[in-house]
Amino acid sequence: MKKILALALALCMVLALAACGQSAAPAAAPAEEAPAAEAAAESSVKVAMITDYGDITDQSFNQTTYEACKAYCDANSLSFTYFKPASDSDEDRVSMIEKAIDEGYNVIVMPGYAFAPAIASTAPQYPDVSFIALDVSEYDLTSAGLETIPANLYSAVYQEELCGYMAGYAAVKLGYTKLGFLGGMAVPAVVRYGYGFVQGADAAAAETGADVSLNYAYGNQFYGDADITAAMDTWYGAGTEVVFACGGGIYSSAAEAAAKTGGKVIGVDVDQSGIIDGQYGAGMTITSAMKGLAPTVKTMLAAVQSGDFASMAGKVENLGLVSANPDDNYVQLPSATTQFGDGFSAEDYAQLVADMFAGKITVNNDTSIAAADNAKVITVNDQGNLK
Repeated sequence: MKKILALALALCMVLALAACGQSAAPAAAPAEEAPAAEAAAESSVKVAMITDYGDITDQSFNQTTYEACKAYCDANSLSFTYFKPASDSDEDRVSMIEKAIDEGYNVIVMPGYAFAPAIASTAPQYPDVSFIALDVSEYDLTSAGLETIPANLYSAVYQEELCGYMAGYAAVKLGYTKLGFLGGMAVPAVVRYGYGFVQGADAAAAETGADVSLNYAYGNQFYGDADITAAMDTWYGAGTEVVFACGGGIYSSAAEAAAKTGGKVIGVDVDQSGIIDGQYGAGMTITSAMKGLAPTVKTMLAAVQSGDFASMAGKVENLGLVSANPDDNYVQLPSATTQFGDGFSAEDYAQLVADMFAGKITVNNDTSIAAADNAKVITVNDQGNLK
């Protein structure tokens, strides 16, 4: 399975690069347009994405998922649209799923753990519809009432502790010793990011002998506001140099506070350097701890289109490292925008990933322990929930 996913991932990356390299598609001759239009009309695959929490411009889960769906469907002449629930409720998510199916969409893509109850309500009722979920764990599904994983559902979860580790390790190796972790809500994925971050910072501090301290807290929401910004003002004002802002739009509070002191941030889920640096100051984002949302979407849509979805569905797959090559994995740092330096170069990053892939470095993913339990040499100041 890992080999299949790795090959599909490589193909998807080639397609994505080709799509991103053009600002506009070249005009085709009328004779060449007809087959594509005919293929779109004849295709039995119709893809709908349902948004969660935010909109398709959130620079995080929704936008990445939307763009991946649209890019694949455009490239393969498939019908695609998205639906936004009226509110953040299970009922409205179910309503949008059913609306999409009523309109003839037979592939439903859903980003985020909050979709578990909606999946439990709809997937068993529509066995001919293919459901693709991102970050919905088996625990989420069983807690929502499912005794088994529906045969028409594929869900991907990610080993966030690995890219969290990479980000923490990079930060300390680059010379930052006053760190912060600002999580959104303390759900398993966010906790794994944070605990990996602590372990990576701890390992780098052990190697360098640096005296490292780390403030650790959750905002208890996935967006920034005045109260969280005030807490970040306190952190940066007291000497915090970089904060790993881990939870959708909560980065806005960390970045707003960082801009006042010349501080830095670390992005999450996708490469957030563009949006953060664009809004709050060039060079603010030293790296981002990313997971492969787009490659997963494209791999699974390809499976649907080729008729292979049934062989891959009926399970929750835990995705992480599939290669010693840093850019081939489902968890990684962005090679193009990470602020590599003397303490942590691109070559150092490649070696770190190779060691992790080879099993020379292991990362604990136990979310039942305290954050400080992951530290041996650094000081962790666990502040719990900020609100």
